[in-house]
Amino acid sequence: MEEQIAKIKKEASAEIEKAKELQELNDIRVKYLGKKGELTSVLRGMGALKEEERPVIGSLVNELRDFLEEEIEKSERTLKAEVLKEKLSKENIDVTVPSKRSTIGSIHPITGVIDNIKEIFIGLGYQIADGPEIEKTYYVFDQLNTPIDHPARDLQDTFYITDDIILRTQTSSVQIRVMENQAPPIKIICPGAVYRSDSIDPTHSAVFHQIEGLVVDKGITMADLKGTLEVFAKKCLGENTKIRFRPHHFPYTEPSAEVDVTCFVCGGKGCRICKNEGWIELLGCGMVHPTVLKNCNIDPEVYSGFAFGFGAERIAMAKYQIDDMRLLYENDVRFLKQF
Repeated sequence: MEEQIAKIKKEASAEIEKAKELQELNDIRVKYLGKKGELTSVLRGMGALKEEERPVIGSLVNELRDFLEEEIEKSERTLKAEVLKEKLSKENIDVTVPSKRSTIGSIHPITGVIDNIKEIFIGLGYQIADGPEIEKTYYVFDQLNTPIDHPARDLQDTFYITDDIILRTQTSSVQIRVMENQAPPIKIICPGAVYRSDSIDPTHSAVFHQIEGLVVDKGITMADLKGTLEVFAKKCLGENTKIRFRPHHFPYTEPSAEVDVTCFVCGGKGCRICKNEGWIELLGCGMVHPTVLKNCNIDPEVYSGFAFGFGAERIAMAKYQIDDMRLLYENDVRFLKQF
């Protein structure tokens, strides 16, 4: 058996020396040191030896195992070094060559406008409120004094999931959730995506971003609303911006108004953008309807409030003089890199 061990050592050493690939070394390891390898076979045959011979043969097998493992590892290191050397020679990089110019992105104009508006209202003491985009009609319509037969609830205006689950058409639903869970005073804005079944054109989209505001406290009047919107318009669109109120109707506010701002192109003189009127419609607002307050368990005899809402896209169009809303959604880098 000693001769067999010596023979294994000689053959294995020769194969290790000849190996030129890492896979060959792995095959040699399995052949001689694996569970079914040559040395394992020798160990299995030790049962036929005399008792005094077994320690000697066992010691020789262990020495050979250590020897072969060391030789294989040594050869492995040599082959790996050669492979690395060859790889480095083929993948040589000239570090003096100018690198490719990397493109740095920027905030999308809609996101930038929303962030700017948040900043303005946080500075005025408002908090940011959020709510689900998939919403119950209870929060979007019922609690906002919008009856079942109101045109806003028609299938052609609203995306219905079930009879009482919809994609929210306005972030007013967040205002209801806040009023139901928080006692006055309340001072919040609710930014977020809303969905309406509108045909897509230069001024409309089926998905857009709305920002609504709500203030509820004792002694709140229309003068507070007008003053707030004047500050907002000047901070957002420029110090020379003026606003005007036009009577309107919303089921959740009374009295209600549409708010116009002086044209951002002509400054109110009249041009193509404002259709020579000098004014551009920007948002809707009004005093919170007493029924809405009652629906949220707020006593309208004690508390009053105002609410307003506008589209972030419309602000972006006014601020950056964009005449087609679709440009904001087409992801054309040539357009977006201007911002």
